[in-house]
Amino acid sequence: MGALHAGHMALVDRAASDGLSVLVSIFVNPTQFNRPEDLSSYPRDEDGDLATLAQSSAQAVWFPEVAELYPQGLVSEHFDLLGLDTRLEGALRPGHFQGVATVVDRLFAACRPDKAYFGLKDFQQVAVVRRLAELRGGTPVIVSCRTTREVDGLAMSSRNRLLSAEQRAAAPAIFRALQWAAREVAEFPVPPKALKRELRKEIEREQQLKVEAIDFVFSDNLQALTDPDRPVDSYGRSVQTLISVYAGEVRLIDNAPLYLCRP
Repeated sequence: MGALHAGHMALVDRAASDGLSVLVSIFVNPTQFNRPEDLSSYPRDEDGDLATLAQSSAQAVWFPEVAELYPQGLVSEHFDLLGLDTRLEGALRPGHFQGVATVVDRLFAACRPDKAYFGLKDFQQVAVVRRLAELRGGTPVIVSCRTTREVDGLAMSSRNRLLSAEQRAAAPAIFRALQWAAREVAEFPVPPKALKRELRKEIEREQQLKVEAIDFVFSDNLQALTDPDRPVDSYGRSVQTLISVYAGEVRLIDNAPLYLCRP
């Protein structure tokens, strides 16, 4: 959605490394915002984005107009997303993922790509887009790319531009806490209920940060762990931590593996 950073450019580089001609679409999609103030405050930098892409391995950039993608008005279509749109991030932001699916479907229809590249910082969004590709008959192939982070661990995001100096200094505590949780699970049979409580404490030691949600889900289908008292490593399946945190009015999301099940 623009305000490009090194994470976006890593997607461009990954696509180019696969020997493809790379098209970058930039569009701040109104139907995926729940609050009008979030849409109006979302960072935009068209001139900066063009300058960045001119120095990249992208062959083309497309800034579609709202009327091009929504000729009948700003209404989302409804896709069978197997419940991904109504749980976790979808429960916190009703309608968000139907908006995402709508705009991505229309971008795919217009561009007809062979492959599409998405960053795993938006872990649930990648699952939604994979489901959308299934509904489209398996095209395009969805390539997920690891989260790109700042030196201090903060997940790169266009929203980071909105952080005050104090909030920016506090925000790396999110990833530190995710790493701490993975170490705890590797050493002790920690149940999710206790782990969630301690994760929240770790993050909110920073007065600038307020945890909105912490979820532990199976990595393959994003279903929540069923028993808050059962140790994470007892399921024999890989588990991911998904987290959302507010720094003032800026909402930050991140995720990381909590437990990796080795074959």
